[in-house]
Amino acid sequence: MDIIQSPQNKQVKEWKKLSSKKGRATQKLYILDGWHLVKEAIKAKETIHLFLIVPDSRYVSEFNEFNNTNTKIMYISPEVANALSDTPSPQGIFALMNIQDTITDSVNLNGAWLLLDKVQDPGNIGTMVRTADAAGFSGVVFGEGTVDLYQPKVVRSMQGSQFHLNLIQSNLMEFITTLQRNEIPTFGTELNRFAKSYDAIGKYSSFGLIMGNEGNGVEQQYLEITDYNLYIPIVGQAESLNVAVAAGILMYALKK
Repeated sequence: MDIIQSPQNKQVKEWKKLSSKKGRATQKLYILDGWHLVKEAIKAKETIHLFLIVPDSRYVSEFNEFNNTNTKIMYISPEVANALSDTPSPQGIFALMNIQDTITDSVNLNGAWLLLDKVQDPGNIGTMVRTADAAGFSGVVFGEGTVDLYQPKVVRSMQGSQFHLNLIQSNLMEFITTLQRNEIPTFGTELNRFAKSYDAIGKYSSFGLIMGNEGNGVEQQYLEITDYNLYIPIVGQAESLNVAVAAGILMYALKK
Protein backbone atom coordinates (compact mmCIF):
# COMPACT_ATOMS: atom_id res chain seq x y z
CA MET A 1 0.00 0.00 0.00
CA ASP A 2 1.43 3.35 -1.07
CA ILE A 3 1.02 6.06 1.56
CA ILE A 4 1.77 9.75 1.16
CA GLN A 5 3.84 10.39 4.26
CA SER A 6 4.99 13.98 4.17
CA PRO A 7 2.96 17.20 4.45
CA GLN A 8 5.67 18.67 2.21
CA ASN A 9 4.61 16.40 -0.66
CA LYS A 10 3.81 18.46 -3.76
CA GLN A 11 0.30 17.03 -4.10
CA VAL A 12 -0.44 17.64 -0.41
CA LYS A 13 0.59 21.28 -0.83
CA GLU A 14 -1.97 21.57 -3.65
CA TRP A 15 -4.69 20.03 -1.47
CA LYS A 16 -3.84 22.44 1.34
CA LYS A 17 -4.60 25.32 -1.04
CA LEU A 18 -8.25 24.18 -1.00
CA SER A 19 -8.58 25.97 2.34
CA SER A 20 -8.55 29.25 0.38
CA LYS A 21 -11.20 30.56 -1.99
CA LYS A 22 -8.57 31.15 -4.67
CA GLY A 23 -7.29 27.58 -4.37
CA ARG A 24 -10.79 26.16 -4.66
CA ALA A 25 -11.56 28.31 -7.68
CA THR A 26 -8.32 27.27 -9.39
CA GLN A 27 -8.69 23.53 -8.79
CA LYS A 28 -12.51 23.42 -8.97
CA LEU A 29 -12.44 21.28 -5.83
CA TYR A 30 -13.29 21.59 -2.16
CA ILE A 31 -12.61 19.27 0.74
CA LEU A 32 -14.85 17.30 3.10
CA ASP A 33 -13.21 16.54 6.42
CA GLY A 34 -14.57 13.68 8.52
CA TRP A 35 -16.56 10.48 8.11
CA HIS A 36 -20.01 12.01 8.71
CA LEU A 37 -19.68 14.47 5.83
CA VAL A 38 -18.07 11.90 3.55
CA LYS A 39 -20.84 9.42 4.33
CA GLU A 40 -23.53 12.01 3.58
CA ALA A 41 -21.88 12.78 0.24
CA ILE A 42 -21.84 9.09 -0.70
CA LYS A 43 -25.48 8.68 0.37
CA ALA A 44 -26.50 11.67 -1.76
CA LYS A 45 -24.61 10.28 -4.78
CA GLU A 46 -22.57 13.46 -5.05
CA THR A 47 -19.70 13.69 -7.53
CA ILE A 48 -16.59 12.76 -5.54
CA HIS A 49 -13.19 13.36 -7.08
CA LEU A 50 -10.97 11.46 -4.64
CA PHE A 51 -10.95 9.87 -1.19
CA LEU A 52 -8.01 10.48 1.15
CA ILE A 53 -7.76 7.98 3.99
CA VAL A 54 -5.44 7.27 6.89
CA PRO A 55 -5.20 3.44 6.82
CA ASP A 56 -5.59 2.97 10.58
CA SER A 57 -8.46 5.45 11.00
CA ARG A 58 -11.16 4.00 13.25
CA TYR A 59 -13.69 4.70 10.48
CA VAL A 60 -11.98 2.71 7.73
CA SER A 61 -13.99 -0.50 8.18
CA GLU A 62 -17.29 1.39 8.13
CA PHE A 63 -16.12 3.33 5.08
CA ASN A 64 -15.19 0.11 3.26
CA GLU A 65 -18.60 -1.40 4.01
CA PHE A 66 -20.55 1.73 3.05
CA ASN A 67 -18.61 2.96 0.03
CA ASN A 68 -20.40 1.94 -3.16
CA THR A 69 -18.56 4.28 -5.50
CA ASN A 70 -15.72 3.68 -7.96
CA THR A 71 -13.91 6.76 -6.73
CA LYS A 72 -10.14 6.46 -6.41
CA ILE A 73 -8.68 6.13 -2.90
CA MET A 74 -5.31 7.53 -1.88
CA TYR A 75 -3.77 6.74 1.50
CA ILE A 76 -2.16 9.38 3.66
CA SER A 77 -0.29 9.51 6.95
CA PRO A 78 -1.71 11.04 10.14
CA GLU A 79 0.74 13.92 9.66
CA VAL A 80 -0.78 14.68 6.25
CA ALA A 81 -4.28 14.43 7.74
CA ASN A 82 -3.30 16.98 10.39
CA ALA A 83 -1.95 19.29 7.70
CA LEU A 84 -5.16 19.09 5.65
CA SER A 85 -7.65 19.42 8.51
CA ASP A 86 -8.57 22.55 10.43
CA THR A 87 -9.85 20.46 13.34
CA PRO A 88 -7.63 19.54 16.32
CA SER A 89 -8.26 15.77 15.97
CA PRO A 90 -9.02 14.82 12.36
CA GLN A 91 -10.80 11.52 11.78
CA GLY A 92 -8.50 10.55 8.92
CA ILE A 93 -11.13 10.39 6.16
CA PHE A 94 -11.46 13.13 3.56
CA ALA A 95 -13.17 13.52 0.22
CA LEU A 96 -12.21 15.95 -2.51
CA MET A 97 -15.42 17.16 -4.12
CA ASN A 98 -15.94 18.64 -7.56
CA ILE A 99 -17.33 22.16 -7.61
CA GLN A 100 -20.05 22.36 -10.22
CA ASP A 101 -21.27 25.76 -11.31
CA THR A 102 -25.02 26.18 -10.83
CA ILE A 103 -26.81 28.12 -13.53
CA THR A 104 -29.60 30.02 -11.80
CA ASP A 105 -31.78 30.02 -14.91
CA SER A 106 -31.86 26.22 -14.84
CA VAL A 107 -33.06 25.99 -11.22
CA ASN A 108 -36.69 25.15 -10.43
CA LEU A 109 -37.81 28.18 -8.44
CA ASN A 110 -40.86 26.53 -6.88
CA GLY A 111 -40.67 26.09 -3.14
CA ALA A 112 -39.15 28.16 -0.36
CA TRP A 113 -35.77 29.86 -0.68
CA LEU A 114 -33.53 31.35 1.99
CA LEU A 115 -31.47 34.29 0.72
CA LEU A 116 -28.35 35.32 2.65
CA ASP A 117 -27.24 38.94 2.43
CA LYS A 118 -23.65 39.41 3.59
CA VAL A 119 -23.93 36.83 6.38
CA GLN A 120 -20.42 36.32 7.76
CA ASP A 121 -20.45 33.77 10.55
CA PRO A 122 -19.92 30.15 9.37
CA GLY A 123 -21.76 28.78 12.39
CA ASN A 124 -24.82 30.92 11.68
CA ILE A 125 -24.77 29.87 8.05
CA GLY A 126 -24.52 26.20 8.94
CA THR A 127 -27.42 26.48 11.37
CA MET A 128 -29.58 28.25 8.79
CA VAL A 129 -28.80 25.70 6.06
CA ARG A 130 -29.61 22.81 8.40
CA THR A 131 -32.84 24.51 9.47
CA ALA A 132 -33.80 25.17 5.85
CA ASP A 133 -33.22 21.49 5.18
CA ALA A 134 -35.36 20.48 8.17
CA ALA A 135 -38.14 22.91 7.20
CA GLY A 136 -38.35 21.54 3.67
CA PHE A 137 -36.87 24.47 1.78
CA SER A 138 -35.83 24.12 -1.85
CA GLY A 139 -32.56 25.94 -1.47
CA VAL A 140 -30.31 28.63 -0.03
CA VAL A 141 -28.82 31.50 -2.03
CA PHE A 142 -25.45 32.87 -0.93
CA GLY A 143 -25.41 36.51 -1.99
CA GLU A 144 -22.42 38.76 -2.54
CA GLY A 145 -20.50 39.35 0.66
CA THR A 146 -21.76 36.15 2.29
CA VAL A 147 -19.03 33.70 3.28
CA ASP A 148 -18.11 31.27 0.49
CA LEU A 149 -20.27 28.16 0.75
CA TYR A 150 -17.19 25.92 0.24
CA GLN A 151 -15.17 27.49 3.05
CA PRO A 152 -14.13 24.61 5.37
CA LYS A 153 -15.86 25.95 8.48
CA VAL A 154 -19.07 26.53 6.53
CA VAL A 155 -18.90 23.06 4.97
CA ARG A 156 -18.39 21.46 8.37
CA SER A 157 -21.14 23.47 10.07
CA MET A 158 -23.73 22.45 7.45
CA GLN A 159 -23.20 18.82 8.58
CA GLY A 160 -24.34 17.27 5.30
CA SER A 161 -27.52 19.30 4.79
CA GLN A 162 -25.80 20.90 1.81
CA PHE A 163 -26.42 17.65 -0.08
CA HIS A 164 -30.19 17.85 0.45
CA LEU A 165 -30.76 21.38 -0.91
CA ASN A 166 -29.91 23.58 -3.86
CA LEU A 167 -27.08 25.84 -2.72
CA ILE A 168 -26.42 28.72 -5.09
CA GLN A 169 -23.95 31.60 -5.11
CA SER A 170 -25.77 34.37 -6.95
CA ASN A 171 -26.45 38.06 -7.29
CA LEU A 172 -29.29 38.62 -4.81
CA MET A 173 -30.95 41.42 -6.76
CA GLU A 174 -31.12 39.24 -9.85
CA PHE A 175 -32.46 36.28 -7.88
CA ILE A 176 -35.13 38.36 -6.13
CA THR A 177 -36.17 39.86 -9.45
CA THR A 178 -36.41 36.40 -10.98
CA LEU A 179 -38.61 35.19 -8.12
CA GLN A 180 -40.91 38.16 -8.50
CA ARG A 181 -41.06 37.76 -12.27
CA ASN A 182 -42.39 34.26 -11.57
CA GLU A 183 -44.97 35.70 -9.12
CA ILE A 184 -43.16 34.28 -6.09
CA PRO A 185 -43.27 36.71 -3.14
CA THR A 186 -40.15 37.79 -1.30
CA PHE A 187 -39.90 38.87 2.30
CA GLY A 188 -37.22 40.98 3.94
CA THR A 189 -36.48 41.29 7.64
CA GLU A 190 -36.16 44.60 9.47
CA LEU A 191 -37.15 46.41 12.62
CA ASN A 192 -39.23 49.51 11.92
CA ARG A 193 -42.82 50.69 12.21
CA PHE A 194 -43.58 49.90 8.58
CA ALA A 195 -42.67 46.22 8.87
CA LYS A 196 -45.27 43.54 9.54
CA SER A 197 -45.24 40.99 12.33
CA TYR A 198 -44.03 37.66 10.97
CA ASP A 199 -47.27 35.91 12.00
CA ALA A 200 -49.57 38.37 10.23
CA ILE A 201 -49.08 37.42 6.58
CA GLY A 202 -50.00 33.74 6.43
CA LYS A 203 -48.14 30.76 5.01
CA TYR A 204 -46.77 30.14 1.52
CA SER A 205 -45.65 27.18 -0.56
CA SER A 206 -43.21 29.26 -2.60
CA PHE A 207 -41.40 32.38 -1.40
CA GLY A 208 -38.03 33.96 -0.80
CA LEU A 209 -36.88 35.00 2.69
CA ILE A 210 -33.94 37.40 3.00
CA MET A 211 -31.78 37.31 6.13
CA GLY A 212 -29.16 40.00 6.54
CA ASN A 213 -25.73 40.62 7.96
CA GLU A 214 -25.42 39.95 11.69
CA GLY A 215 -24.63 43.58 12.49
CA ASN A 216 -26.28 45.62 9.76
CA GLY A 217 -29.31 43.61 8.69
CA VAL A 218 -30.69 43.42 5.16
CA GLU A 219 -29.49 46.05 2.70
CA GLN A 220 -31.97 48.82 1.96
CA GLN A 221 -31.93 48.14 -1.79
CA TYR A 222 -33.53 44.74 -1.15
CA LEU A 223 -35.98 46.00 1.48
CA GLU A 224 -37.32 48.48 -1.06
CA ILE A 225 -38.41 45.79 -3.54
CA THR A 226 -39.77 43.03 -1.28
CA ASP A 227 -43.46 42.23 -1.00
CA TYR A 228 -43.33 42.59 2.79
CA ASN A 229 -40.67 43.22 5.38
CA LEU A 230 -41.12 41.27 8.59
CA TYR A 231 -40.14 41.52 12.22
CA ILE A 232 -40.33 39.15 15.19
CA PRO A 233 -41.78 40.87 18.28
CA ILE A 234 -39.47 40.82 21.29
CA VAL A 235 -41.53 40.70 24.47
CA GLY A 236 -38.65 40.32 26.91
CA GLN A 237 -35.59 42.45 27.56
CA ALA A 238 -33.27 41.09 24.85
CA GLU A 239 -32.05 43.69 22.39
CA SER A 240 -32.19 41.38 19.38
CA LEU A 241 -32.25 37.78 18.17
CA ASN A 242 -29.36 35.87 16.67
CA VAL A 243 -29.79 35.80 12.88
CA ALA A 244 -29.90 32.00 12.75
CA VAL A 245 -32.52 31.83 15.51
CA ALA A 246 -34.62 34.48 13.76
CA ALA A 247 -34.28 32.65 10.46
CA GLY A 248 -35.46 29.41 12.06
CA ILE A 249 -38.58 31.06 13.51
CA LEU A 250 -39.43 32.69 10.19
CA MET A 251 -38.79 29.63 8.03
CA TYR A 252 -41.17 27.47 10.03
CA ALA A 253 -43.74 30.25 10.43
CA LEU A 254 -43.93 31.06 6.71
CA LYS A 255 -43.61 27.60 5.14
CA LYS A 256 -46.93 26.01 4.20
